Amino acid sequence: MELIESVKNLTQFSFDPRRISHLIVVFCLVFALLKIAKLVAERQKWKYALKAFPGPSPHWLFGHVHEFRQDGTDLDKVIAWGETYPLAFPMWFGPFVSFLNIHHPEYVKTLLASTEPKDDIAYKFLIPWIGDGLLVSHGKKWFRHRRLLTPGFHYDVLKPYVNLMADCTKTMLDKWETYANKDESFELFEHVSLMTLDSIMKCAFSCETNCQIESGTNSYIQAVYELSYLINLRFRTFPYHSDTLFYLSPHGYRFRKASKIAHDHTEEVIRKRKEALKDENELGRIQKKRNLDFLDILLCARDEQQEGLSDEAIRAEVDTFMFEGHDTTASGISWILYCLACHPEHQQRCRQEVTQALDGKDTMEWEDLSKIPYTTLCVKESLRLYPPVPGTSRKLTKPMTFFDGRTVPEVRKHRKPRHGDTQSIVMQCSRWELSLSITSCLIGTSVYGIHRNATVWENPHVFDPSRFLPENSAKRSPHAFIPFSAGPRNCIGQNFAMNEMKVAVALTLRRYQLEKDPERIPKKIPRLVLRSLNGIHLKIKRVEIDP
Repeated sequence: MELIESVKNLTQFSFDPRRISHLIVVFCLVFALLKIAKLVAERQKWKYALKAFPGPSPHWLFGHVHEFRQDGTDLDKVIAWGETYPLAFPMWFGPFVSFLNIHHPEYVKTLLASTEPKDDIAYKFLIPWIGDGLLVSHGKKWFRHRRLLTPGFHYDVLKPYVNLMADCTKTMLDKWETYANKDESFELFEHVSLMTLDSIMKCAFSCETNCQIESGTNSYIQAVYELSYLINLRFRTFPYHSDTLFYLSPHGYRFRKASKIAHDHTEEVIRKRKEALKDENELGRIQKKRNLDFLDILLCARDEQQEGLSDEAIRAEVDTFMFEGHDTTASGISWILYCLACHPEHQQRCRQEVTQALDGKDTMEWEDLSKIPYTTLCVKESLRLYPPVPGTSRKLTKPMTFFDGRTVPEVRKHRKPRHGDTQSIVMQCSRWELSLSITSCLIGTSVYGIHRNATVWENPHVFDPSRFLPENSAKRSPHAFIPFSAGPRNCIGQNFAMNEMKVAVALTLRRYQLEKDPERIPKKIPRLVLRSLNGIHLKIKRVEIDP
């Protein structure tokens, strides 16, 4: 009987809902406490790793995020901090994530000379959109893809693109006729984005598109805007670092919806090309019919083992280049036109140079790119003041020592335990484990900060194209100007981008005089690329071309 009673009591205990709920609550509390303890230990680890670098005092919960108002002044705040803390300083995003923000050429030289991977926080948020492509991959995979994709940016491939870029620019400028000679401004960033998308589709994917003349807004462009905003929001909102919390949120739903639009766009491009290449497996046979493009080379690329890229890898690279090839260039062109509108004396000098170089032509060809050196100086100076990608970040896999002797992460050094010193041995092992765990560290490169560093550039906020004359450039570190990054992981498409910017600027100046709108000054904001919170508004007037 006693055994039966015991079993009965055990059964009642096991299935008592109140007791089960109490156990669940206790389990959750223990789990939460362990998680908090781990995060606190992580915070202490970061603080020790960056102890050699003083910086602005962070809020205990928000870090420095609450300092960024998203009102157009955030980048200038980083510049102000850089004046107080030379070379580098820590920036906290929430209570547990810290980046060492570097803003000096000698520091960035050390970092960019390495092949350290991109960071696994901010760039991780890009992967559901652009995949594990050249931008975010690392190690052997990055090296293999970089080698396979490099032929896609060879001189012979880029040369015929110039005519296509010119055609796309002229389509945009034709649309601007409705704004010419009106005493009111118009927002140009979206126009330029459509033009660069049209250009990338025709140049890199040989795909005819009417995106510039279709009525309404382009769904892919709007998806890119939405994804850029949501990724920036997710990075700044610590709870959204959790995949579960983000994807269950309304913002996560919007992200998935925009990603699908972007993926549908690129998959359609790949599908059409595969259909066209069914019977054309060799580049030589394709080249007899038309000029090779980026997608041809991507689909037909083979390594030493005659292995190509997987379907997943191809889509990742197409998604990456579709985004980077149009959005960063659109940012660059928009800010260049704004700079020239603000400085009519430089604008006029560029226009005279372009008019002479084109010699009556209404288009631009490969040979003309080298005939506009002063315009090229103005393009570079605008890229200095308004870099399309205002910042990048890497994750260190081993300690890195900079030119001033400081090392990140700081590694503990301890005395060797004496023989028989059991307590010392235990402490030594514990500290050794901690040292191992902090050998990975996040470093952010403030491209915007380096380009406006007063210790490197005289009057850094002044527009002065003569900075890039050969005799002046020779006096500076080559890492003082890095709009396309530098080192082994530099931008693979930088020549493509520079060509398109020069073509767009030259043809625009040939046709229109640009004026800024003093009532609508752009408010700079980093959203993957440099945008303006209130758009970039200009007034234009038709330029009379002498016969």
